[in-house]
Amino acid sequence: MLPKYVKLGYRYLVDHILTFLFIPIMAAVSIQILRLGPEEILTIWNSLQFYFFQILCSSFLVTLIATVYFMSKPRSIYLVDYACYKPPITSRVPFSTFMEHSRLILKDNPKSVEFQMRILERSGLGEETSLPPAIHYIPPNPTMEAARGEAEAVIFSAIDSLMQKTRIKPKDIDILIVNCSLFSPTPSLSAMVVNKYRLRSNIKSFNLSGMGCSAGLISIDLARDLLQVHPNSNALVVSTEIITPNYYQGSERAMLLPNCLFRVGSAAILLSNKRGDRNRAKYKLVHVVRTHKGADDKAYKCVYEQEDPQGKVGINLSKDLMIIAGEALKSNITTIGPLVLPASEQLLFLFTLIGRKIFNSKWKPYIPDFKQAFEHFCIHAGGRAVIDELQKNLQLSAEHVEASRMTLHRFGNTSSSSLWYELSYIEAKGRMKKGDRIWQIAFGSGFKCNSAVWKCNRRIKTPTDGPWQDCINRYPVHIPEIVKL
Repeated sequence: MLPKYVKLGYRYLVDHILTFLFIPIMAAVSIQILRLGPEEILTIWNSLQFYFFQILCSSFLVTLIATVYFMSKPRSIYLVDYACYKPPITSRVPFSTFMEHSRLILKDNPKSVEFQMRILERSGLGEETSLPPAIHYIPPNPTMEAARGEAEAVIFSAIDSLMQKTRIKPKDIDILIVNCSLFSPTPSLSAMVVNKYRLRSNIKSFNLSGMGCSAGLISIDLARDLLQVHPNSNALVVSTEIITPNYYQGSERAMLLPNCLFRVGSAAILLSNKRGDRNRAKYKLVHVVRTHKGADDKAYKCVYEQEDPQGKVGINLSKDLMIIAGEALKSNITTIGPLVLPASEQLLFLFTLIGRKIFNSKWKPYIPDFKQAFEHFCIHAGGRAVIDELQKNLQLSAEHVEASRMTLHRFGNTSSSSLWYELSYIEAKGRMKKGDRIWQIAFGSGFKCNSAVWKCNRRIKTPTDGPWQDCINRYPVHIPEIVKL
């Protein structure tokens, strides 16, 4: 047990080093003042009066510098609230239904059916995930009308819930950002939202496409930058993925994998830089760190939309995906570590790095303990392998990744909106406390790894609505390694 207590003592000493240095200095100054006689104190006072003008000028200069500093300081960005789309029961796809459809659609290719069954058995998904109505047809009917219908259902539902929660009116929205990777119609999805809610004609609207599952945090980053230059503003961010036009109907195994994992989902988030929202906002945005590995050809093509030999379009997931994701995560951690880790962890990492460079390159690299920096982790629910890999690399406990695993089980991979279902899970469990720090990590095509750090701004009551309303008491559930179908 000694090494454990030694490490705890080391962390406490390093993280409070300024306090330990400040106390003896103040004690020494106090003792010195007490030793002074009345005449010496009077002499010091008279000398201060002599330099009154210099002291006044110095005070003015300090006040001026402080004023300039606080005026140039970046505006605080607050997350007022958010809402997630909850699919209706009629859109659920149990394993038996999914496999029956696969056998009927791929009746001439039993090996592809067997492959999908093996993936589904090991996917970590549950029996209550949902697909849009057009995919329930045999064969699927992915028309433009059906895709627009799905987009309207998931986006409008999330925004309606958010407006009801926050009581914000459409005319109060100054910035609109919608991200959807694979469905990019004309007019855009952002224009669809403007039309539905009759938003102002001078609204600053953006539509992000083709940026994968990490696009939600890219939208948050864009909103942050816009809120820095537009004071007293509200930003509405909508993150979703439209499944209808992107359900692969071919037989290539690498392109069948997304069919097994991706499901319906959407989230709407309200950000603000208004001082009046400081007390009611749930979270404060602390950092956003983005990593892009697209300069490398393997990383660029590891998630790639293409046609198969029969001309059917789908998303090809490379076998190197997890290796590339690991490299992107390392780059992201290298950037975010110094911003969030306590000094004790940074020093250990630095000493290990120097030791490996100078003394022995075979030394085991020190993995910083990010549990010292965060109370909650929201890891993109891209699949069981993604969660397993991050849990292992970051040395997280089962509870730290519980929100990600349960979101994958209940809702599947909802792409960029999955992080918000996970945050909603933590709140629904009553685990979020004022001052808690949250790390959201997402991966996306390109290849990108993006992080956002939030701090809980107030006490959050356990919600009585939301996507987990009717099932939170059943979670967490045991998820076996293989579910035999």
